[in-house]
Amino acid sequence: MSGTGAGWSPSDRDAVLGRLRDPAVCPTGGDEHDEVLARVAWSTVVEPGDSDAGQLVARLGAGRSIRAVLDALDAGPLEVAEMLVGAGAGAGAGAGAGARGSTGSAVRSCDEDEIRERLVESAATALVPALARWRPRLLRLDVDAVLSAASAVGCALVVPGDQDWPAGIDDLGPHAPLVLWRRGAPCTAGRPAVAVVGSRANTVLGAEAAAEITSAAADAGCVVVSGGAHGIDAVAHRVAMAAAAPTVAVLAGGVDQLYPAANTAMLHAVAEHGALLAECPPGTRPSRWRFLARNRLIAALATTTVIVEAGARSGALNTANHAGQLGRTVFAVPGPYSSSASVGCHRLIADRRAEIVVQPRDPAETAVRLWAGERIVAGAEVPIAGARTDPEVLRVVDALAARRPTPLDEVARRSGLSLADTTDALALAELQGLVRTGPGGWTTT
Repeated sequence: MSGTGAGWSPSDRDAVLGRLRDPAVCPTGGDEHDEVLARVAWSTVVEPGDSDAGQLVARLGAGRSIRAVLDALDAGPLEVAEMLVGAGAGAGAGAGAGARGSTGSAVRSCDEDEIRERLVESAATALVPALARWRPRLLRLDVDAVLSAASAVGCALVVPGDQDWPAGIDDLGPHAPLVLWRRGAPCTAGRPAVAVVGSRANTVLGAEAAAEITSAAADAGCVVVSGGAHGIDAVAHRVAMAAAAPTVAVLAGGVDQLYPAANTAMLHAVAEHGALLAECPPGTRPSRWRFLARNRLIAALATTTVIVEAGARSGALNTANHAGQLGRTVFAVPGPYSSSASVGCHRLIADRRAEIVVQPRDPAETAVRLWAGERIVAGAEVPIAGARTDPEVLRVVDALAARRPTPLDEVARRSGLSLADTTDALALAELQGLVRTGPGGWTTT
């Protein structure tokens, strides 16, 4: 599987894989090692979220598919297309034909052959741009160099089927990463997770909201997931670590590329208290495209996602979109209507793509309930009580007349409430349109 580079022997690769993979949670054996090496090879060839590669690996397996595309560089895509049709689309092409007697068997066979040929032709045509996209990296494929870099940084290699593979990642389907590289301990399994993301140029109010939401998530026993960036991300990670809660930073490059540089110390601390995760091999530099692709992993890892602050073009909105597509619950924190940092949050709420954060504990409580398998019905958790259900509102309404205004102290005397409780009850009744205030006091509507 190696091109130019270290030129290791199979035993050398096995030894390196043994250091990168925990035998207690990872399958072992020759076939498994070959598949893992093939997945590593694929991860060096494709960009994050490449669905063509994801479908090839899903249908043919990592090893068989990488060998097939290497052969296709010279032979063309036809053989790969035939393998795909044989493994999937063409396997049952004629299964719907009922038995029509021996006289129709030749016709059916002809029809099936024609259908298969068309499927192969279609698959081959679809593979042409994918092979063109992968060719430059396939020609310089060097798995040994990647394994060497990973061993040097001391990270772990995780693949689907491992006990510490995050289950939520599989919801991405063909867009799921082929491998994950991790610095730190596995901490996403067995507990709910809350993603806290938002603007890099946060406001003071945004930082306070992020801190309160993260603190509530830590108290509820949730993993805190974010992207390691400036602003809201950094607040979430730091508060989680201060609360001794596990936190995960999902990186846009390799796990050895700590970005931004100003957050290097914080990201090292995250690796010690939680984990750094990346789908790109060590040595891969972060880029704008990879930041956007990284956001789908944040959404997939989390049970609920909170957008604390987001401008009209914020990358946090991209995370919210991914979470919504995955069926995750999305929350947004409202801010001042005049704040450009809250425009994105307000749009999510207005479009009903996010629930409003009423209390800092809302995202964590929802995550815990969803993790426990509880079905959550949309609606207010604590509805405003009406006059018939709130006894204090009922008492102040009963103390009023429809036409003659009643002063506040007289309402308190008649209802038997304190002045403070009377004021609160009247304010609530006014919100419900039950009473109104004027120059002389309060009247019913």
